[in-house]
Amino acid sequence: MNLLTKKHIQSVFKPREKTSHKGKNGHVLLIAGASGKMGAAVIAASACLRSGCGLLTVSVPKSERYILQIARPEAMLIFRENKIENTALYSSIGIGPGLGTDNASKKMLISILQSKQPLVLDADALNIIAANPTLFLQIPPHSILTPHPKEFDRLFGEHTTVEERRKKAIQKATELNVVIVLKDHQTLVTTHHQSYYNTTGNAGLAKGGSGDALTGMISAFLAQGYSAFESAQLGVYLHGLAADLALKNQSMESLLITDVINYLGKAFKTLSK
Repeated sequence: MNLLTKKHIQSVFKPREKTSHKGKNGHVLLIAGASGKMGAAVIAASACLRSGCGLLTVSVPKSERYILQIARPEAMLIFRENKIENTALYSSIGIGPGLGTDNASKKMLISILQSKQPLVLDADALNIIAANPTLFLQIPPHSILTPHPKEFDRLFGEHTTVEERRKKAIQKATELNVVIVLKDHQTLVTTHHQSYYNTTGNAGLAKGGSGDALTGMISAFLAQGYSAFESAQLGVYLHGLAADLALKNQSMESLLITDVINYLGKAFKTLSK
């Protein structure tokens, strides 16, 4: 069994050059949030920015724009109602947190799938695909799917054990030519017969918003030039490590995903030790 250890992650991680500027660190597009679910967009955007992307644009409903502009002034906005004309402007695209599964969201997802560049697909993006199986054929190669167990079963059928689910994830990652991040108490990252199990994280992450943050993080790494498989490994390991570090001031019961995001800086610093 391959494990995501500190030593392994240090071999993947590339510290930022001192001469770096924002144009060298990628431009992420996050498509997230809807009425009543703007917290998902804020959390994903916050984690994305804390994970090193140079620029971030978030697609949100126009009526909800003030929430994100106040919560995350570092992010640029585009309005969900407007068609995204040129996805090539973005180094990576993450879609799904708090998106909704209505017809407008489905049309948005189909449009993004046609961009043909690797995506981070989470939450409602996965639920839309599960409800419309023909969309599997449109997922760009090397995209990253980040389902929790229930989302995974919607996508690939019911499973009765963790082991069954893991075997299916490895199989489907190869068949679809994608990376699958199967979120669980020991998250699996798998692609093309390569699989890693995470060694960080705790039950404090078993709360709403944790997956939204992971989507933002993985999208940020993908934008910075890491491969899809590397981006998923970095995101999963550092997400869990920040949660472990946050327990110095919180319990597993009290831990919030905003606490985890606030500890990402310390998580990054451990990689240089």
